[in-house]
Amino acid sequence: MEAKATESQLLSEVHAVLQQRFATVDDPAHGWEHIERVYQLALQIAELEGADTFIVGMAALMHDLGRLSYDHTKHHAELSVLSATELLAAYPIATDKQQAILHAIAAHSFSLGIEPRTLEAQVVRDADRLDSLGAIGILRWAITGTVRRTPQTRSYHLDDPFAERHTLDDHRYLLDHFFTKLLKLSSTMSTQTGRALAQQRTAFMYAYLDELRREIQL
Repeated sequence: MEAKATESQLLSEVHAVLQQRFATVDDPAHGWEHIERVYQLALQIAELEGADTFIVGMAALMHDLGRLSYDHTKHHAELSVLSATELLAAYPIATDKQQAILHAIAAHSFSLGIEPRTLEAQVVRDADRLDSLGAIGILRWAITGTVRRTPQTRSYHLDDPFAERHTLDDHRYLLDHFFTKLLKLSSTMSTQTGRALAQQRTAFMYAYLDELRREIQL
């Protein structure tokens, strides 16, 4: 019980530290709101799946620390591991738990392609990917597309909005991102809870696309 109380206190302290660090992040899709949602969802999944909630919680809080870095030569997940290593050193956390936290951070990324070796890493990755699905996923998709747009970016291919004929290019057409990534996330979930939630959220996204198709074809 004493160990659990200590871990709960550490989670609270790191939560406060991270909330302060993310306070000035100018990216609504990857700011504190995202961190908080992933954190809460990861803890819920951890409880249902029997994972270590301390490892999951710490990794979820720190999984996007690299987005605060000005170093654009490394992947954000790699930078998150580096920043998390420094932060963890300030707390009395056993080495094996630190390593488990760092692995979960490294394995959360879609593009880095590191397979999660532990249940805790699977939970964190599922929670992060779930935040790209459903109603909140659509909101984050629109925000990210707007933030990263170029003068050549269009909302969708005018003659082929739903990518039935053209080569997918989500840098050029925002809607293509549904087909290059978002609708594929459900099949990448590792936990039973993650798969169930992903199916629900993905169904909502398909419903959104059906409505969008009707509106475009008016």
